[in-house]
Amino acid sequence: MLQTAARLFYAEGVHAVGIDRIIAEAGVAKATFYHHFPSKDELVRAYVVEQGALQRAVIEGMRAEPPGARLLAVFSFMCEFGAGPTYRGCPFVNTAAEYPDPAHPVRQAIAAHRRWTRDTYRDLLAADGHPDPERTADVLLMVRDGLVVGFELDDPATVRTAVEDMLSRVLAV
Repeated sequence: MLQTAARLFYAEGVHAVGIDRIIAEAGVAKATFYHHFPSKDELVRAYVVEQGALQRAVIEGMRAEPPGARLLAVFSFMCEFGAGPTYRGCPFVNTAAEYPDPAHPVRQAIAAHRRWTRDTYRDLLAADGHPDPERTADVLLMVRDGLVVGFELDDPATVRTAVEDMLSRVLAV
């Protein structure tokens, strides 16, 4: 069910996809669906949490890299994914646009993922000996935000070049 919902939410948007369609495409009984997800908002929250787990797994898979190289590898991976034919924007940004209330549980899950992302950047910077990992992590989060929107709206080659330029400027110490 969650995989079906994730595919549909990413392709079409959260509010554009109804529960009945998810149930039909997942091939589950309505009672089974509601046993696992008593509301659509709980399903959307689970989708956001799962997307975060997938991103954490990608970064964890880069663990063999030294911290500085790992940080660059994270952005390189995002550039590859963003330039791919299936890219439809960032699932967190897309979902946040559909849930404007920052106190909503879905937005809270998005905020938790953003904190994890920022903290990961900070930890990698600190492990690499960067002199200001806190502030630089904030800057890298903004670079990430620009990257995920840029790949949706602009030429991928231009975005990739801009990201590489920003990273070399931000990480120069």
